[in-house]
Amino acid sequence: MKAVVFRAIEEVEVDDVDEPRVEAATDVVVEVEAAGLCGSDLHPYYGREVGLDPGTVMGHEFVGRVVEVGTGVRTLSAGDRVVAPFTTSCGYCLACSEGLTARCERGQLFGWVQDGAGLHGGQAARVRVPLADGTLVPVPEGMDAALALLAGDILSTALFGCTMADVGPGSRVGVVGCGPVGLMTIRAAFSLGAETVYAVDRVASRLEWAGALGARALHLDDDPAGAIRRQGGRGADAVIEAVGGAGATRTAADLVRTGGRIAAVGVHTEPHLAISPGEIYDRNLTYAGGRCPARHFLPRALELAAADAALLSGLITHRLPLDAAPEAYRAFGERREGWGKVVFTP
Repeated sequence: MKAVVFRAIEEVEVDDVDEPRVEAATDVVVEVEAAGLCGSDLHPYYGREVGLDPGTVMGHEFVGRVVEVGTGVRTLSAGDRVVAPFTTSCGYCLACSEGLTARCERGQLFGWVQDGAGLHGGQAARVRVPLADGTLVPVPEGMDAALALLAGDILSTALFGCTMADVGPGSRVGVVGCGPVGLMTIRAAFSLGAETVYAVDRVASRLEWAGALGARALHLDDDPAGAIRRQGGRGADAVIEAVGGAGATRTAADLVRTGGRIAAVGVHTEPHLAISPGEIYDRNLTYAGGRCPARHFLPRALELAAADAALLSGLITHRLPLDAAPEAYRAFGERREGWGKVVFTP
């Protein structure tokens, strides 16, 4: 079958790979309708995260139909339409029972194979899903596959970030980074009752999308922290950092008020936090971060995606065949104007 595979830093290609099959009783195989290109895919692509085996099938966002079912699967049948979070989860270990499904004791990340062990991803015609009962969520037949794809990762991540930052009615919220996750965060914040959302980025098209979603768009180079204080007399109550990296952390700290909360949902690979323990102490800040338990948030994310379907669909700028993956990785990674969410249709 055709799949997008990792070859080396800044090199992916579409190649023929072996068809996945049921390997354990709790597995299913899903035929993919739509697969996402995520900012997290860029970390191994650019070598910021190392260890990925050449030949690994990329991607951790996918929607499709169950085509093969293991004998131990209880809640799914062939023909069911499903969306996957980016990690598998058993549904009953301590982490899962606490809603921390991304840290399931038996969980694996789609699209990560290292030293021959791991799980291939969803940028392919088919994908094997272990722990299927605890991992997959049904998708309504009438829902656009690309819209459901948003719920499986970036919209769930947005809800997670807002939850960590304690966004609620009347909150003044900052969002650092207006890529797909940041844009979803704007909608998530408003759905939780935020009064005002300030969105910070450098890319003009992304700031335009942020404005269309109801945020006050602020260019990174135009003193966004000062703008927020001039408009409200104080910094933001909560800031969700949706980039990953020292600069984004510093920007988040500049935006937030004394006593505020910073939630980091961007993937960080730098060795040290860009704000010091002393600054956190002196300003009574709360800093939280971590991998989103997407399976826990997925049902709510699907509801939000359905409610905001017309608006959110507009953020999907490219629907491409798998063969377009090498150029799509380059364009998305370079943050070219006009490139928002990218969806592959195997």
